[in-house]
Amino acid sequence: MPRFSIIVPSYGVAGRLSQALDSVLAQSFGDFELIPVCDAPGSPAANVVAGYARRDCRVAPVHSPPSAGLAGARNAGVGAATGGYLLFLDGDDVLVPGALARLDARLTQTGDVDVLHFEHERTPWWEGEPTNPAALVLTRTPRGAFSPEEAPQLTGVRLPAWSAAHRRAFVTGHRLSFPDGHFTDVGFCALVALHAERVAVLHSVVVRHLVRRQGSRLSLPGEHHFELLDQADLALTRAAERGLAGARLDELFGQLFAAVLKTAAHPHRLPARRRAYFRRASGLYRRHRPAGFRTPGGSLGVQHRLLAAGAYVAFRALRGANQQASRAVLSVARPRGLRTRLRYRRHLRRPLDPNLAVYCAYWGRGYACNPAAIHAKARELAPRIRSVFLVGPDQATTVPAGVDHAVIGSDRYWEVLARATYLVNNANFAEGVVKRPGSVHLQTQHGTPLKTMGVDQSTYPVVAAATGSFAALLGRVDRWDYNLSANRHSTQMWERAFPGSYEQLEYGYPRNDVFYTATADDVARVRKELGVPEGTTAVLYAPTHRDHHTGFETRLDLEAFCEAAGEDVVVLLRAHYFYDRGGHGGSGRIIDVTAHRSSEDVCLAADALVTDYSSIMFDYANLDRPIVVYADDWDVYRETRGVYFDLLQAPPGPVARTPEELARVFRDGSYARAGSDALRARFRERFCQFDDGRAAERVVRRVFLGEPPEAIPPVLPLAERVPVPAAAALVRS
Repeated sequence: MPRFSIIVPSYGVAGRLSQALDSVLAQSFGDFELIPVCDAPGSPAANVVAGYARRDCRVAPVHSPPSAGLAGARNAGVGAATGGYLLFLDGDDVLVPGALARLDARLTQTGDVDVLHFEHERTPWWEGEPTNPAALVLTRTPRGAFSPEEAPQLTGVRLPAWSAAHRRAFVTGHRLSFPDGHFTDVGFCALVALHAERVAVLHSVVVRHLVRRQGSRLSLPGEHHFELLDQADLALTRAAERGLAGARLDELFGQLFAAVLKTAAHPHRLPARRRAYFRRASGLYRRHRPAGFRTPGGSLGVQHRLLAAGAYVAFRALRGANQQASRAVLSVARPRGLRTRLRYRRHLRRPLDPNLAVYCAYWGRGYACNPAAIHAKARELAPRIRSVFLVGPDQATTVPAGVDHAVIGSDRYWEVLARATYLVNNANFAEGVVKRPGSVHLQTQHGTPLKTMGVDQSTYPVVAAATGSFAALLGRVDRWDYNLSANRHSTQMWERAFPGSYEQLEYGYPRNDVFYTATADDVARVRKELGVPEGTTAVLYAPTHRDHHTGFETRLDLEAFCEAAGEDVVVLLRAHYFYDRGGHGGSGRIIDVTAHRSSEDVCLAADALVTDYSSIMFDYANLDRPIVVYADDWDVYRETRGVYFDLLQAPPGPVARTPEELARVFRDGSYARAGSDALRARFRERFCQFDDGRAAERVVRRVFLGEPPEAIPPVLPLAERVPVPAAAALVRS
């Protein structure tokens, strides 16, 4: 019985077949039989093989029809083999010199093993450096023979059949064969791994694999990619039958679906049926997912979660979104230049500072929003924490006295980002920021989503183009440890828009605490600071931005509105935070408060709110003051941006579609009557669930002080909360 039976399928490789056969016959170790598998007598490959068979008795060709494919050819070779160990070699690959001698020596050391894995080289068809992908897979394995439990990463999925020697009695004894289909290696090698009891590794290259110019057949477009799902189903079904569990099952499942996701994400492999492939893969994923399986990190982990959820649109957006970055993302600094990158890397090698927290709001637009509220509470409850607020160069002078800050892009900016244990942001940190082990990232968000967010934007071309790379976006999401939510609606939408492994904190928005903790004196002070005349009704007008427009547009003649609404009405104009000024230079009845640092202060000063689709309505509703929705372009906005619910069917107050309707609800007082109050009450029940004045305290106790969830102060019921009254109500009282 020869030591090795070397099986070489030859269909379609006649031009290179001689090199493969020569590499075997030239081996210094000669105890082998060479079994070329030809498609039919008289074919080009069969003619090549016939010449070798006449010259060397070790060459014993067999035949397999082309319709049987690679699996049939290999199975035919196994059926004809008589050697102790089976080796598989593709007809355009070669054995390196001395390969068989090294295999024999290793098997002599280990004794009989079911499988002996070895390394291989991938050689480019053009001039280039070969690679050895098997070396990484085979690292950290025991030195001698070992059981599969000692190296659970050897699942058979990541190495081809020609990267191992298989004991023939083991293969035939378990009736193992190559399953039909293009991905036959996946099925066969996985089944081998499931049945093997004794394994060894040779850390030496045995096969030199030619990388074809046109790439692997498996990477070409076509329906054959569905066969990968067949092999994954086969392997996992057999694993369940054999009771595979623990690390080995997790590794098998993870490696199989890494391959499945690679195909699902490729834009060309399934040009017409990617959705069908994804749906079937999603079903297999849910059916076979091991109990307790932990998804990997990074982009692959995001893909796992989207597959588990069956979220095809989001998955497709993740892989194929427009690469144009949004203005906000472009404004975020990255470690540009060699000097900066080296300095940042040097800081990353230093230990984390356990008492350092870094905050940022709106991509550096100043000391504001939830990060500012958390920062203030942390100074009170966790004084050991040193805090640095990150701001843009034009905002450095606006930071309140006593607040340490760093300018975005500066050397200190990269230093504190590298060393901070706590990182708090209402948007996202720069693309180049590294999530270090032991660091804690808190995403606070900056509003309740009416409009679509995150990956849900992918089906809206205008906003998708502005969003940029969804893969990069979800890579940033993977840095989050905690995500803050103000209501259950937000919790559900964040899970859709930003799928990740973070923990949801249903604690409310810290920036809204002031709506319950402020006093009448605070309201009077802010109104005076903003220049609101005494005895007037201050109407805050806060429209959102339009993705399909450039620049800020008020969309409303504010002078005409004031005239029509009543002589005691003044307007506080606050443009979206994307804009520095509202751009209104009218009479004293229009007060531009866009540049004011705190939107919460502006809300305190207002007696009523007029907005279109801005998330400010959800925050303002905590004050239980009148809200009017001015929806002059609702249909266009809904189609171009996308929304999570129909605002006009569940508004926080009266809805006006024209300037005349808007003025009338103020002129006749209906904006503040019982019907409006009832709409607002229903809106508050849905969207003001967790804002009760103690959100910042809950966040600090959970994130900075590490208190368990059960020790966190509970949310006060809505009926028991008392928001600060409006100025108009104070005058009446």
